[in-house]
Order: sequence, then structure tokens, then C-alpha cells
Amino acid sequence: MRMPEDEARTRFGVGRIARLATAGADGRLHLVPVTFALHGDIVATAIDHKPKSTPDLRRLRNIREHPSVCLLADHYAEDWSRLWWARADGLARIVTDPAECAAPLAWLAAKYPQYQAQPPAGPVILVTIDHWTGWQASPA
Repeated sequence: MRMPEDEARTRFGVGRIARLATAGADGRLHLVPVTFALHGDIVATAIDHKPKSTPDLRRLRNIREHPSVCLLADHYAEDWSRLWWARADGLARIVTDPAECAAPLAWLAAKYPQYQAQPPAGPVILVTIDHWTGWQASPA
């Protein structure tokens, strides 16, 4: 059943992981799991210390070429009456200025203890959400 926007935002915000979907100028889609923090209608994620194949990540190239993105958080349970997903659509931008990165990095550190010990060093991606949608198997 369809989930009201405010419920989709709330459920998304408590999710532990989301999938970030981007598309390049060529229309080719790219999907990666990300850690994130929600602050109002802003989603923050950052390139962290976990091993990457290259510093020139496709998600960053895609955002520079086509800033429309989609994020999806979900909950799976063997009891299918507890299933839900929440989607956030918006425009992303890449932030590298340390002063502008400070607050989003603090949001991430508040959610993930791992970032308290080792904050992400890479760019921050800020997504301004313009549409929330969601689905749940049964009423909350």
C-alpha cells in the first residue's frame, strides 16, 4: 500500500543504508549502496575511507553530468507483512569546501559511530529532495 510522504521521509531517515542511483550524460544507469544522513529534505552521503577502485568514481562523474538522482532505503523481513521501501528523488551536488562539508559530516558521524573515529575524507554529496514516495506491505 502506498505510504504517505511524511511516513516515507521518516522511514527513509532511519534506514541504515540506501542505494544511490545516478545516470551519466549517455543515459547509462549506475547504482551503489551508500551510508547517508537525512537532515530535513537534504540527504548527505560522503566518499569515505573504504577501499575504492579509483578516486574518479562513476557516481561523482554522473552527478557532474546529470545531477538528478534517486535514493532508495528499504526493510526486508521474512514476515512479508513488515516489508517497506522509501524513495527520495532530487538534485545532487558535490561539495568539497571544508567549511560546507562540516555540518553534513557531523550528521553522518552522529548516525554512524565508525565515522566518529575516521570521518570521510572524500567529497560530500548533498541531495536536495523534491519528492518522497514509499510503499509498505501493511499499515504501520
